[in-house]
Formats: sequence, C-alpha cells, structure tokens
Amino acid sequence: MDVVKLPKFISNLSTEKKETFLKLVILSGAAILAFAVRLFSVLRYESVIHEFDPYFNYRTTKFLADEGFYNFHNWFDDRAWYPLGRIIGGTIYPGLMVTSAIFYHVLNFANFSIDVRNVCVFLAPFFSSLTVIVTYLLTKELSNVSSALVSACLIAAVPGYISRSVAGSYDNEGIAIFCMLLTYWLWVRSVKTGSIYWSASCAIAYFYMVSSWGGYVFLINLIPLHVLTLMIVGRFSNRVYVAYSTVYVLGTILSMQISFVGFQPVSTSEHMASLGVFGLCQILAFYNYAKSKLTQKQFDALFRSVAIFFGSIAAIGIVVLTVTGKIAPWTGRFYSLLDPSYAKNNIPIIASVSEHQPTSWSSFYFDLQILVIFFPVGLYYCFKSLTEANIFIILYGMTSIYFAGVMVRLMLVLAPVMCILSGIGISSVLVTYMKNLDSSKGEKKSKKSDENYPKKSEFASLVVFFMTFILANYAFHCVWVTSEAYSSPSIVLSARSGNGDKIIFDDFREAYYWLRYNTPEDAKVMSWWDYGYQITAMANRTILVDNNTWNNTHISRVGQAMASPEDKAYEIMRELDVDYVLVIFGGMVGYSSDDINKFMWMVRIGGSTEKGAHIKESDYYTPQGEYRVDKDGAPKLLNCLMYKLSYYRFGQVYTEGDKPPGYDRVRNAEIGNKNFELSKLEEAYTTEHWMVRIFKVKDLDNRGQP
Repeated sequence: MDVVKLPKFISNLSTEKKETFLKLVILSGAAILAFAVRLFSVLRYESVIHEFDPYFNYRTTKFLADEGFYNFHNWFDDRAWYPLGRIIGGTIYPGLMVTSAIFYHVLNFANFSIDVRNVCVFLAPFFSSLTVIVTYLLTKELSNVSSALVSACLIAAVPGYISRSVAGSYDNEGIAIFCMLLTYWLWVRSVKTGSIYWSASCAIAYFYMVSSWGGYVFLINLIPLHVLTLMIVGRFSNRVYVAYSTVYVLGTILSMQISFVGFQPVSTSEHMASLGVFGLCQILAFYNYAKSKLTQKQFDALFRSVAIFFGSIAAIGIVVLTVTGKIAPWTGRFYSLLDPSYAKNNIPIIASVSEHQPTSWSSFYFDLQILVIFFPVGLYYCFKSLTEANIFIILYGMTSIYFAGVMVRLMLVLAPVMCILSGIGISSVLVTYMKNLDSSKGEKKSKKSDENYPKKSEFASLVVFFMTFILANYAFHCVWVTSEAYSSPSIVLSARSGNGDKIIFDDFREAYYWLRYNTPEDAKVMSWWDYGYQITAMANRTILVDNNTWNNTHISRVGQAMASPEDKAYEIMRELDVDYVLVIFGGMVGYSSDDINKFMWMVRIGGSTEKGAHIKESDYYTPQGEYRVDKDGAPKLLNCLMYKLSYYRFGQVYTEGDKPPGYDRVRNAEIGNKNFELSKLEEAYTTEHWMVRIFKVKDLDNRGQP
C-alpha cells in the first residue's frame, strides 16, 4: 500500500513547527468557510442588499463615501419623517458606515475598482472570517489551543450568527459581533496581565463596539458584573483594579465622542451599574491600602466613618439625581428585556417588531443544533477549572442565554458563547477518550487497571465515532439552514411552480423604480414604517415614517389613517400632505408578510395616542373575537382604508381554478367586500404579482371637495 508523503518543506519542519502549521491551516480553513458559506444569496440571486434596515445603512454609507465625513455628520435628511426630517449624524451608530467607506477608499486607492454596494454586500462575510480568528484567540485564553480550534470551526457556520451576517445583510450586527468578541478577548487579557496596554486596547475595542451597535450596553454591564463577582468570591486583585479602572475611564470618555451616545454613559440607568462598580473598585482598593498601613483599631474606626459618610452621600445623590431627571430611567426596550410582557402591554411599536418577540424552543435547536447539548458540558469544564477568565465566560453564557430567551434578536449574542463553551466541552471530551484508543499498543496496562475499566479502547472508539457523527451532522445542518432559511433576500422572493420551475417575484424593486421614474421628485409617500428605508433608498422619495420608529405619535397618525374609513383617512392624508399611498398585498400569490396580516399592529399603534383614542382593537374583530376578511368580518375592518387599498379590484380576480373570484390565498377566504369604488384615491400602479399597490391621493377641486 502506497503511503501518502508530505511535501518536503513540511517534512523538514520540527514537530513544534508542524503543529503550528496545522493550526494555521485549520484556522485559515475555518475563516475561508465562514466567508464562503455566506455567499448563497449572491450565487442564487445577485449582489443585492437584504431586508429593510440595511437599505438605510447602504444609503448613508454611499453618502459618506461621496460627500465625506463632515457632510455626513451634519447631514439633515429631508426625505425621512416628513415634515420633521432627521439629523443623520446625531441619530445613528456610524461605525458600520465609516468601516465600509474606509474599505471602499482603500480598495479604490489600490486600483481595485469596486462599487460601494458591493463593499456593503460582502462586508459582513469578511468580518465573519475575522470573528473566527478572534474566537480562537478568546477561547485560547480560556482553555487551550485544541478547544480554541474547535470553537473557531463551530462559529464559522453556526446559523445563529449567520442569520445576521450573510452576504447582503448589511446591518450593524455584521461587524458588532466581531467588535464584541474582540473586546472580550482584550478584557480577559487585561485581567490576566493587569497591563495598562491591554486595558487601553480593550477600551479602544469597546469604543469601536459603541460606534457600531446599541448592544454595547450588554458589554458595559457584563464586564462590571464580572468585576463584582470577582469581589464577592474573593478574587479581586490589583490586576483587576488596573484593568477595570482603565477600561471604564478611557472607554467611557471615548464612547461619549459618539454623537448618538453623548452623555448617556453618565446619565442613564443602563450605565449606572458600571459606574457603581467603578466606585466599589476605588473603595475596595482604598480599603486594602488602608488596612495594610493602619492598626486594626485605627482601621475599624476609619472604615465605619468612611462607610457611613460615603454611603449616605451616594444614596442621597442617587435619589436627588433620579428625582430631578439627571439620571434617565430605563428605556422601553430595556424594560422589555426584564419583563417580556412590558412592551406588549405598554409600547406596541416595540412589540410589533418580529425580532423583539420571545424565542421559541425550536429556534434554539434550529439556530444552535448540537451546541445546545454541549453548552452545559463546556460550563462543567469551566467550573471544574475555575479561573478569573472562566468566571467571565460563565457569566457571559448564563446572562446571554436568558436574554436570548426573552428576545429572538439576541440569539446573535448567545451564538458566540455557545460556540466557545461547546468547543471547550467537545475538545475536552475528545481529548479524554482519544487517550484510551488502542492504549494496549502503546504501553502495557496493569491488570488492575483493566479490571476497573474493561473494554476501555472499544468504549473510547464508540465515543469518538459518535462525536464525529454529530459534528458532521452539525456541518450539514448549518449549511442547510444557511441555504434554505437565511439566504433569501426579502427584496427578491422566489417560489416553485407546479412543474418545479423557479419563479422570481421582483415586485418590490419594480414598484420602487416605478415611483422613482414616474412621480414628482418632491412626492410624499405614505406606507407602513416597515418599508420606509427601502422607499428612500431605492425610490428616492420622501416618506412619512420609517424603520427608525423614533416618533410614536407620527407612526400612530399613519396607523389611524390606515384604520379609518376612506373619508376620515383622506383628512389625515391631507393634513400630512400625502401624494401617494403604498401598501403590500400578498393575497394574490400567497405572500403572508403583507399589510393585512400586520394590520392589527397598525390598529394598536394608531389607538395608542390621544388623537387615536377612538380606534379600538375590539372593533376590528368579530363578536366571537376572530380576525376575518370574509363576509363575516367586522364592518369596520371591511370598510377601512387598508382593506380597500389591498382588495381594490381583487373581487374580480380568480386566484385559484376551483375558488370564487376574490379568494385570498393567504387568509384562505373569499373577501367579504368586493364591489366598492374609491372616491378619495385612485390606483396609480400595481406590480406584476399584485404584491405592491400604489395609489394616488386625489387633489381638492376648485370648490374644496375631492
């Protein structure tokens, strides 16, 4: 049998260098895999931006690349939130846009001609490769090289992370996870060494994280929690003091340079834990210093006096600052993390976002697969060998699994620690049982040992085979989930016909380009807030509300128009100076994420303000509490503006051969109100598959009547 020979340059290397080369090959392979597995959407469709928020990010990045940072920072966008407008520089986290603009200019300077859009499309996959490397570095600090390599391979393809980092998913999370893990790695290094260099590096990484994503609040609460835990368990040291004091002071000063953050780090409740722990660090450091210099009697007297004085000052200060409003209360989204029912009961605009819903059990397995099983195994090995670094990763794992359960979006924060702890668990199990494989060949075991552990080699072989099988299954699962669930851009949809042919639904871009080329440049478009970013980016038209959702009153006014009869809605549209109304309708082709299915959120948000107090959710349900669009539907629903715009002329259309005209393929019902005409609006454009419908608001005639 021929033996495969290694290349000569590898054979000549020492054993240590061979191991280093092998590590480099595995890590490089994982980084390449992380990039390649995220390209399904580009290969199947084209290089296109996905979802809704990424279109705003793309639009602002293009402005930054063309106009420069000064103009970008001072940009007043009059296309958004008409008639209010929006100051872009002071209302966004600019890290994503600045990163992309730097890549764009560097590549073009090096004579690599590339469009801003393509930089945006491929940025998240590129940073996923960097995340693989920083995961390796972090896990290496926590455990060993073998665990680090396993963790790096796991995070390369974990669906929980891929869901927000595929090609075209140009959102803040695309670079934020890399920033988060980089900050964690540098923090662990800081605690281990007590070095100001590593602590300052951690503060700079934290600044990059703050500039990129609002989830930085998780970091600035987790790191203080780690320090507080070290105090409680008696592991607080000068190294921890130097690390945290440097990171907090420098990180806070840097974070306040972001306009959108401003003075929040010293004025909001979400940041008070970090400030409190910083104060505790100073007190504890002074306590240890004083104890080493004074007698016990002197120290006891000093400690009582100082504790009473500073405790009273701190308590009074917190009360006064809170009452006077200097310390802002927790935001609605923060309350939602502590009480999942808070948003539903108090802030419907937050509850209406699908990614703010609680996570189902099936989602954990779908996005994490075998990591759910090996996560507690990794926790066990961390508890078994408890260090300052392992305490940190335990806290990260336990807190993130709670928050991921409360809000499905935060599965993204859980995925990395799942990979890290699972990597530690899988590696530890494999190392333990690999030692027992064919142990009889390597050395002679004592009879007593064999009696205590019979069939050692066979059992080890079974465990290794089982681990290999589930890891291979994990790889197949990750690729399948990425391909089928997370690689379809919402802007372009596809389906299979009866004979298996692929059908492309490009109605969104068709509608937006119709608006761009067939309406006046100053036209104002009213739609639900979901589509605001796409309309401004692709149609270049002024919109009333968008995905920023900063003004609940303005969104409520749009919801009131959609939920009102046509004549009442017309008054609101004239008040808001609306020229066109855009609605999404899926009843023709079976697209379930349309405005009729979102309508009850419009009702709830529309009725959440004083002007919309007359809009009651119960009025749009049947007496039996059902939401129906057929003849048994609630009269208010069948005659509201949203219903009429969605189903205008639909009552004359046959959607299925054996069904009556006006059969809605999403609601599986024949619509109840067919024969109606519009008096205040007129149909301007309906896309090929009826998915997007645009209506023009009629002008008043000379007598003041439409």
